[in-house]
Amino acid sequence: MEVPNERLLRKVSQWVGYADEDLRLAIYALKMRGKGRAFRLIAYHAQQCAEKHLKAFLVYHRVDFPYTHNIRKLLELCRERATWPESLRDAEDLTQYAITARYPGEDEPITREEAQRAVEIAQRVRDQVRTALEELGVELPDQ
Repeated sequence: MEVPNERLLRKVSQWVGYADEDLRLAIYALKMRGKGRAFRLIAYHAQQCAEKHLKAFLVYHRVDFPYTHNIRKLLELCRERATWPESLRDAEDLTQYAITARYPGEDEPITREEAQRAVEIAQRVRDQVRTALEELGVELPDQ
Protein backbone atom coordinates (compact mmCIF):
# COMPACT_ATOMS: atom_id res chain seq x y z
CA MET A 1 0.00 0.00 0.00
CA GLU A 2 1.17 3.48 -0.85
CA VAL A 3 2.33 5.61 2.08
CA PRO A 4 -0.19 8.38 2.83
CA ASN A 5 1.01 11.91 2.22
CA GLU A 6 0.31 15.02 4.29
CA ARG A 7 -2.46 16.21 1.97
CA LEU A 8 -4.28 12.88 2.17
CA LEU A 9 -4.00 12.77 5.97
CA ARG A 10 -5.34 16.33 6.21
CA LYS A 11 -8.32 15.38 4.05
CA VAL A 12 -9.04 12.30 6.21
CA SER A 13 -8.84 14.49 9.29
CA GLN A 14 -11.28 16.98 7.77
CA TRP A 15 -13.82 14.25 6.97
CA VAL A 16 -13.57 13.00 10.56
CA GLY A 17 -13.87 16.52 11.94
CA TYR A 18 -17.01 17.23 9.91
CA ALA A 19 -18.47 13.88 10.96
CA ASP A 20 -17.80 14.63 14.62
CA GLU A 21 -19.58 17.98 14.28
CA ASP A 22 -22.67 16.19 13.00
CA LEU A 23 -22.58 13.80 15.95
CA ARG A 24 -22.08 16.57 18.52
CA LEU A 25 -25.06 18.45 17.08
CA ALA A 26 -27.27 15.34 17.15
CA ILE A 27 -26.32 14.58 20.76
CA TYR A 28 -26.92 18.18 21.79
CA ALA A 29 -30.33 18.25 20.09
CA LEU A 30 -31.36 15.03 21.86
CA LYS A 31 -30.76 16.78 25.20
CA MET A 32 -32.99 19.72 24.31
CA ARG A 33 -36.27 20.00 26.17
CA GLY A 34 -39.68 20.91 24.90
CA LYS A 35 -41.68 20.27 21.79
CA GLY A 36 -39.28 22.03 19.45
CA ARG A 37 -36.98 19.06 18.97
CA ALA A 38 -36.86 17.90 15.37
CA PHE A 39 -36.07 14.19 15.65
CA ARG A 40 -35.79 13.90 11.88
CA LEU A 41 -32.87 16.35 11.98
CA ILE A 42 -31.22 14.46 14.82
CA ALA A 43 -31.46 11.25 12.79
CA TYR A 44 -30.20 13.11 9.71
CA HIS A 45 -27.08 14.33 11.53
CA ALA A 46 -26.50 10.83 12.89
CA GLN A 47 -26.65 9.52 9.31
CA GLN A 48 -24.25 12.21 8.18
CA CYS A 49 -21.84 11.30 10.97
CA ALA A 50 -21.76 7.65 9.88
CA GLU A 51 -21.51 8.54 6.19
CA LYS A 52 -18.62 10.95 6.66
CA HIS A 53 -16.68 8.59 8.90
CA LEU A 54 -16.98 5.80 6.33
CA LYS A 55 -15.89 8.21 3.61
CA ALA A 56 -12.88 9.23 5.73
CA PHE A 57 -11.80 5.57 5.81
CA LEU A 58 -12.26 5.32 2.05
CA VAL A 59 -10.32 8.55 1.46
CA TYR A 60 -7.42 7.12 3.45
CA HIS A 61 -7.44 4.07 1.19
CA ARG A 62 -7.68 6.26 -1.92
CA VAL A 63 -11.03 4.79 -2.93
CA ASP A 64 -12.85 6.97 -5.43
CA PHE A 65 -16.30 6.43 -3.95
CA PRO A 66 -19.47 7.48 -5.75
CA TYR A 67 -21.49 10.51 -4.74
CA THR A 68 -23.89 8.70 -2.44
CA HIS A 69 -25.60 8.81 0.93
CA ASN A 70 -26.15 5.05 0.82
CA ILE A 71 -24.52 3.57 3.91
CA ARG A 72 -24.82 0.03 2.53
CA LYS A 73 -22.77 1.00 -0.53
CA LEU A 74 -20.13 2.69 1.61
CA LEU A 75 -19.90 -0.31 3.92
CA GLU A 76 -19.45 -2.59 0.90
CA LEU A 77 -16.54 -0.46 -0.26
CA CYS A 78 -15.03 -0.55 3.24
CA ARG A 79 -15.47 -4.35 3.38
CA GLU A 80 -12.98 -4.63 0.55
CA ARG A 81 -10.33 -3.22 2.91
CA ALA A 82 -11.38 -4.40 6.37
CA THR A 83 -13.50 -6.94 8.22
CA TRP A 84 -15.11 -4.60 10.76
CA PRO A 85 -17.86 -3.28 8.41
CA GLU A 86 -19.71 -6.58 8.85
CA SER A 87 -20.33 -5.67 12.50
CA LEU A 88 -22.02 -2.43 11.44
CA ARG A 89 -24.74 -3.82 9.19
CA ASP A 90 -27.45 -2.05 11.19
CA ALA A 91 -25.89 1.25 10.10
CA GLU A 92 -27.58 0.63 6.75
CA ASP A 93 -30.81 1.69 8.50
CA LEU A 94 -29.46 5.24 8.68
CA THR A 95 -29.61 5.75 4.91
CA GLN A 96 -33.30 6.61 5.00
CA TYR A 97 -32.57 9.66 7.18
CA ALA A 98 -30.43 11.25 4.47
CA ILE A 99 -33.60 11.66 2.42
CA THR A 100 -36.44 12.10 4.92
CA ALA A 101 -34.83 15.14 6.55
CA ARG A 102 -34.47 16.95 3.24
CA TYR A 103 -37.62 16.19 1.31
CA PRO A 104 -41.18 16.30 2.60
CA GLY A 105 -43.25 13.41 1.38
CA GLU A 106 -44.68 10.10 2.39
CA ASP A 107 -42.31 9.53 5.32
CA GLU A 108 -43.51 8.84 8.84
CA PRO A 109 -42.46 11.14 11.67
CA ILE A 110 -39.30 10.02 13.44
CA THR A 111 -39.70 9.26 17.12
CA ARG A 112 -37.35 10.10 19.95
CA GLU A 113 -36.48 6.40 20.23
CA GLU A 114 -35.60 6.19 16.52
CA ALA A 115 -33.46 9.33 16.78
CA GLN A 116 -31.71 7.94 19.86
CA ARG A 117 -31.02 4.64 18.07
CA ALA A 118 -29.65 6.54 15.06
CA VAL A 119 -27.24 8.42 17.33
CA GLU A 120 -26.13 5.20 19.02
CA ILE A 121 -25.43 3.56 15.66
CA ALA A 122 -23.54 6.63 14.47
CA GLN A 123 -21.41 6.53 17.61
CA ARG A 124 -20.53 2.88 16.94
CA VAL A 125 -19.58 3.66 13.34
CA ARG A 126 -17.51 6.58 14.55
CA ASP A 127 -15.71 4.53 17.18
CA GLN A 128 -14.96 1.71 14.75
CA VAL A 129 -13.65 3.96 11.98
CA ARG A 130 -11.55 6.01 14.38
CA THR A 131 -10.05 2.83 15.82
CA ALA A 132 -9.31 1.49 12.34
CA LEU A 133 -7.67 4.74 11.23
CA GLU A 134 -5.65 5.07 14.43
CA GLU A 135 -4.41 1.48 14.00
CA LEU A 136 -3.17 2.58 10.57
CA GLY A 137 -1.23 5.37 12.27
CA VAL A 138 -3.54 8.27 11.45
CA GLU A 139 -3.60 11.04 14.04
CA LEU A 140 -7.17 12.30 14.30
CA PRO A 141 -8.58 15.50 15.77
CA ASP A 142 -9.75 15.39 19.36
CA GLN A 143 -13.32 14.42 19.90
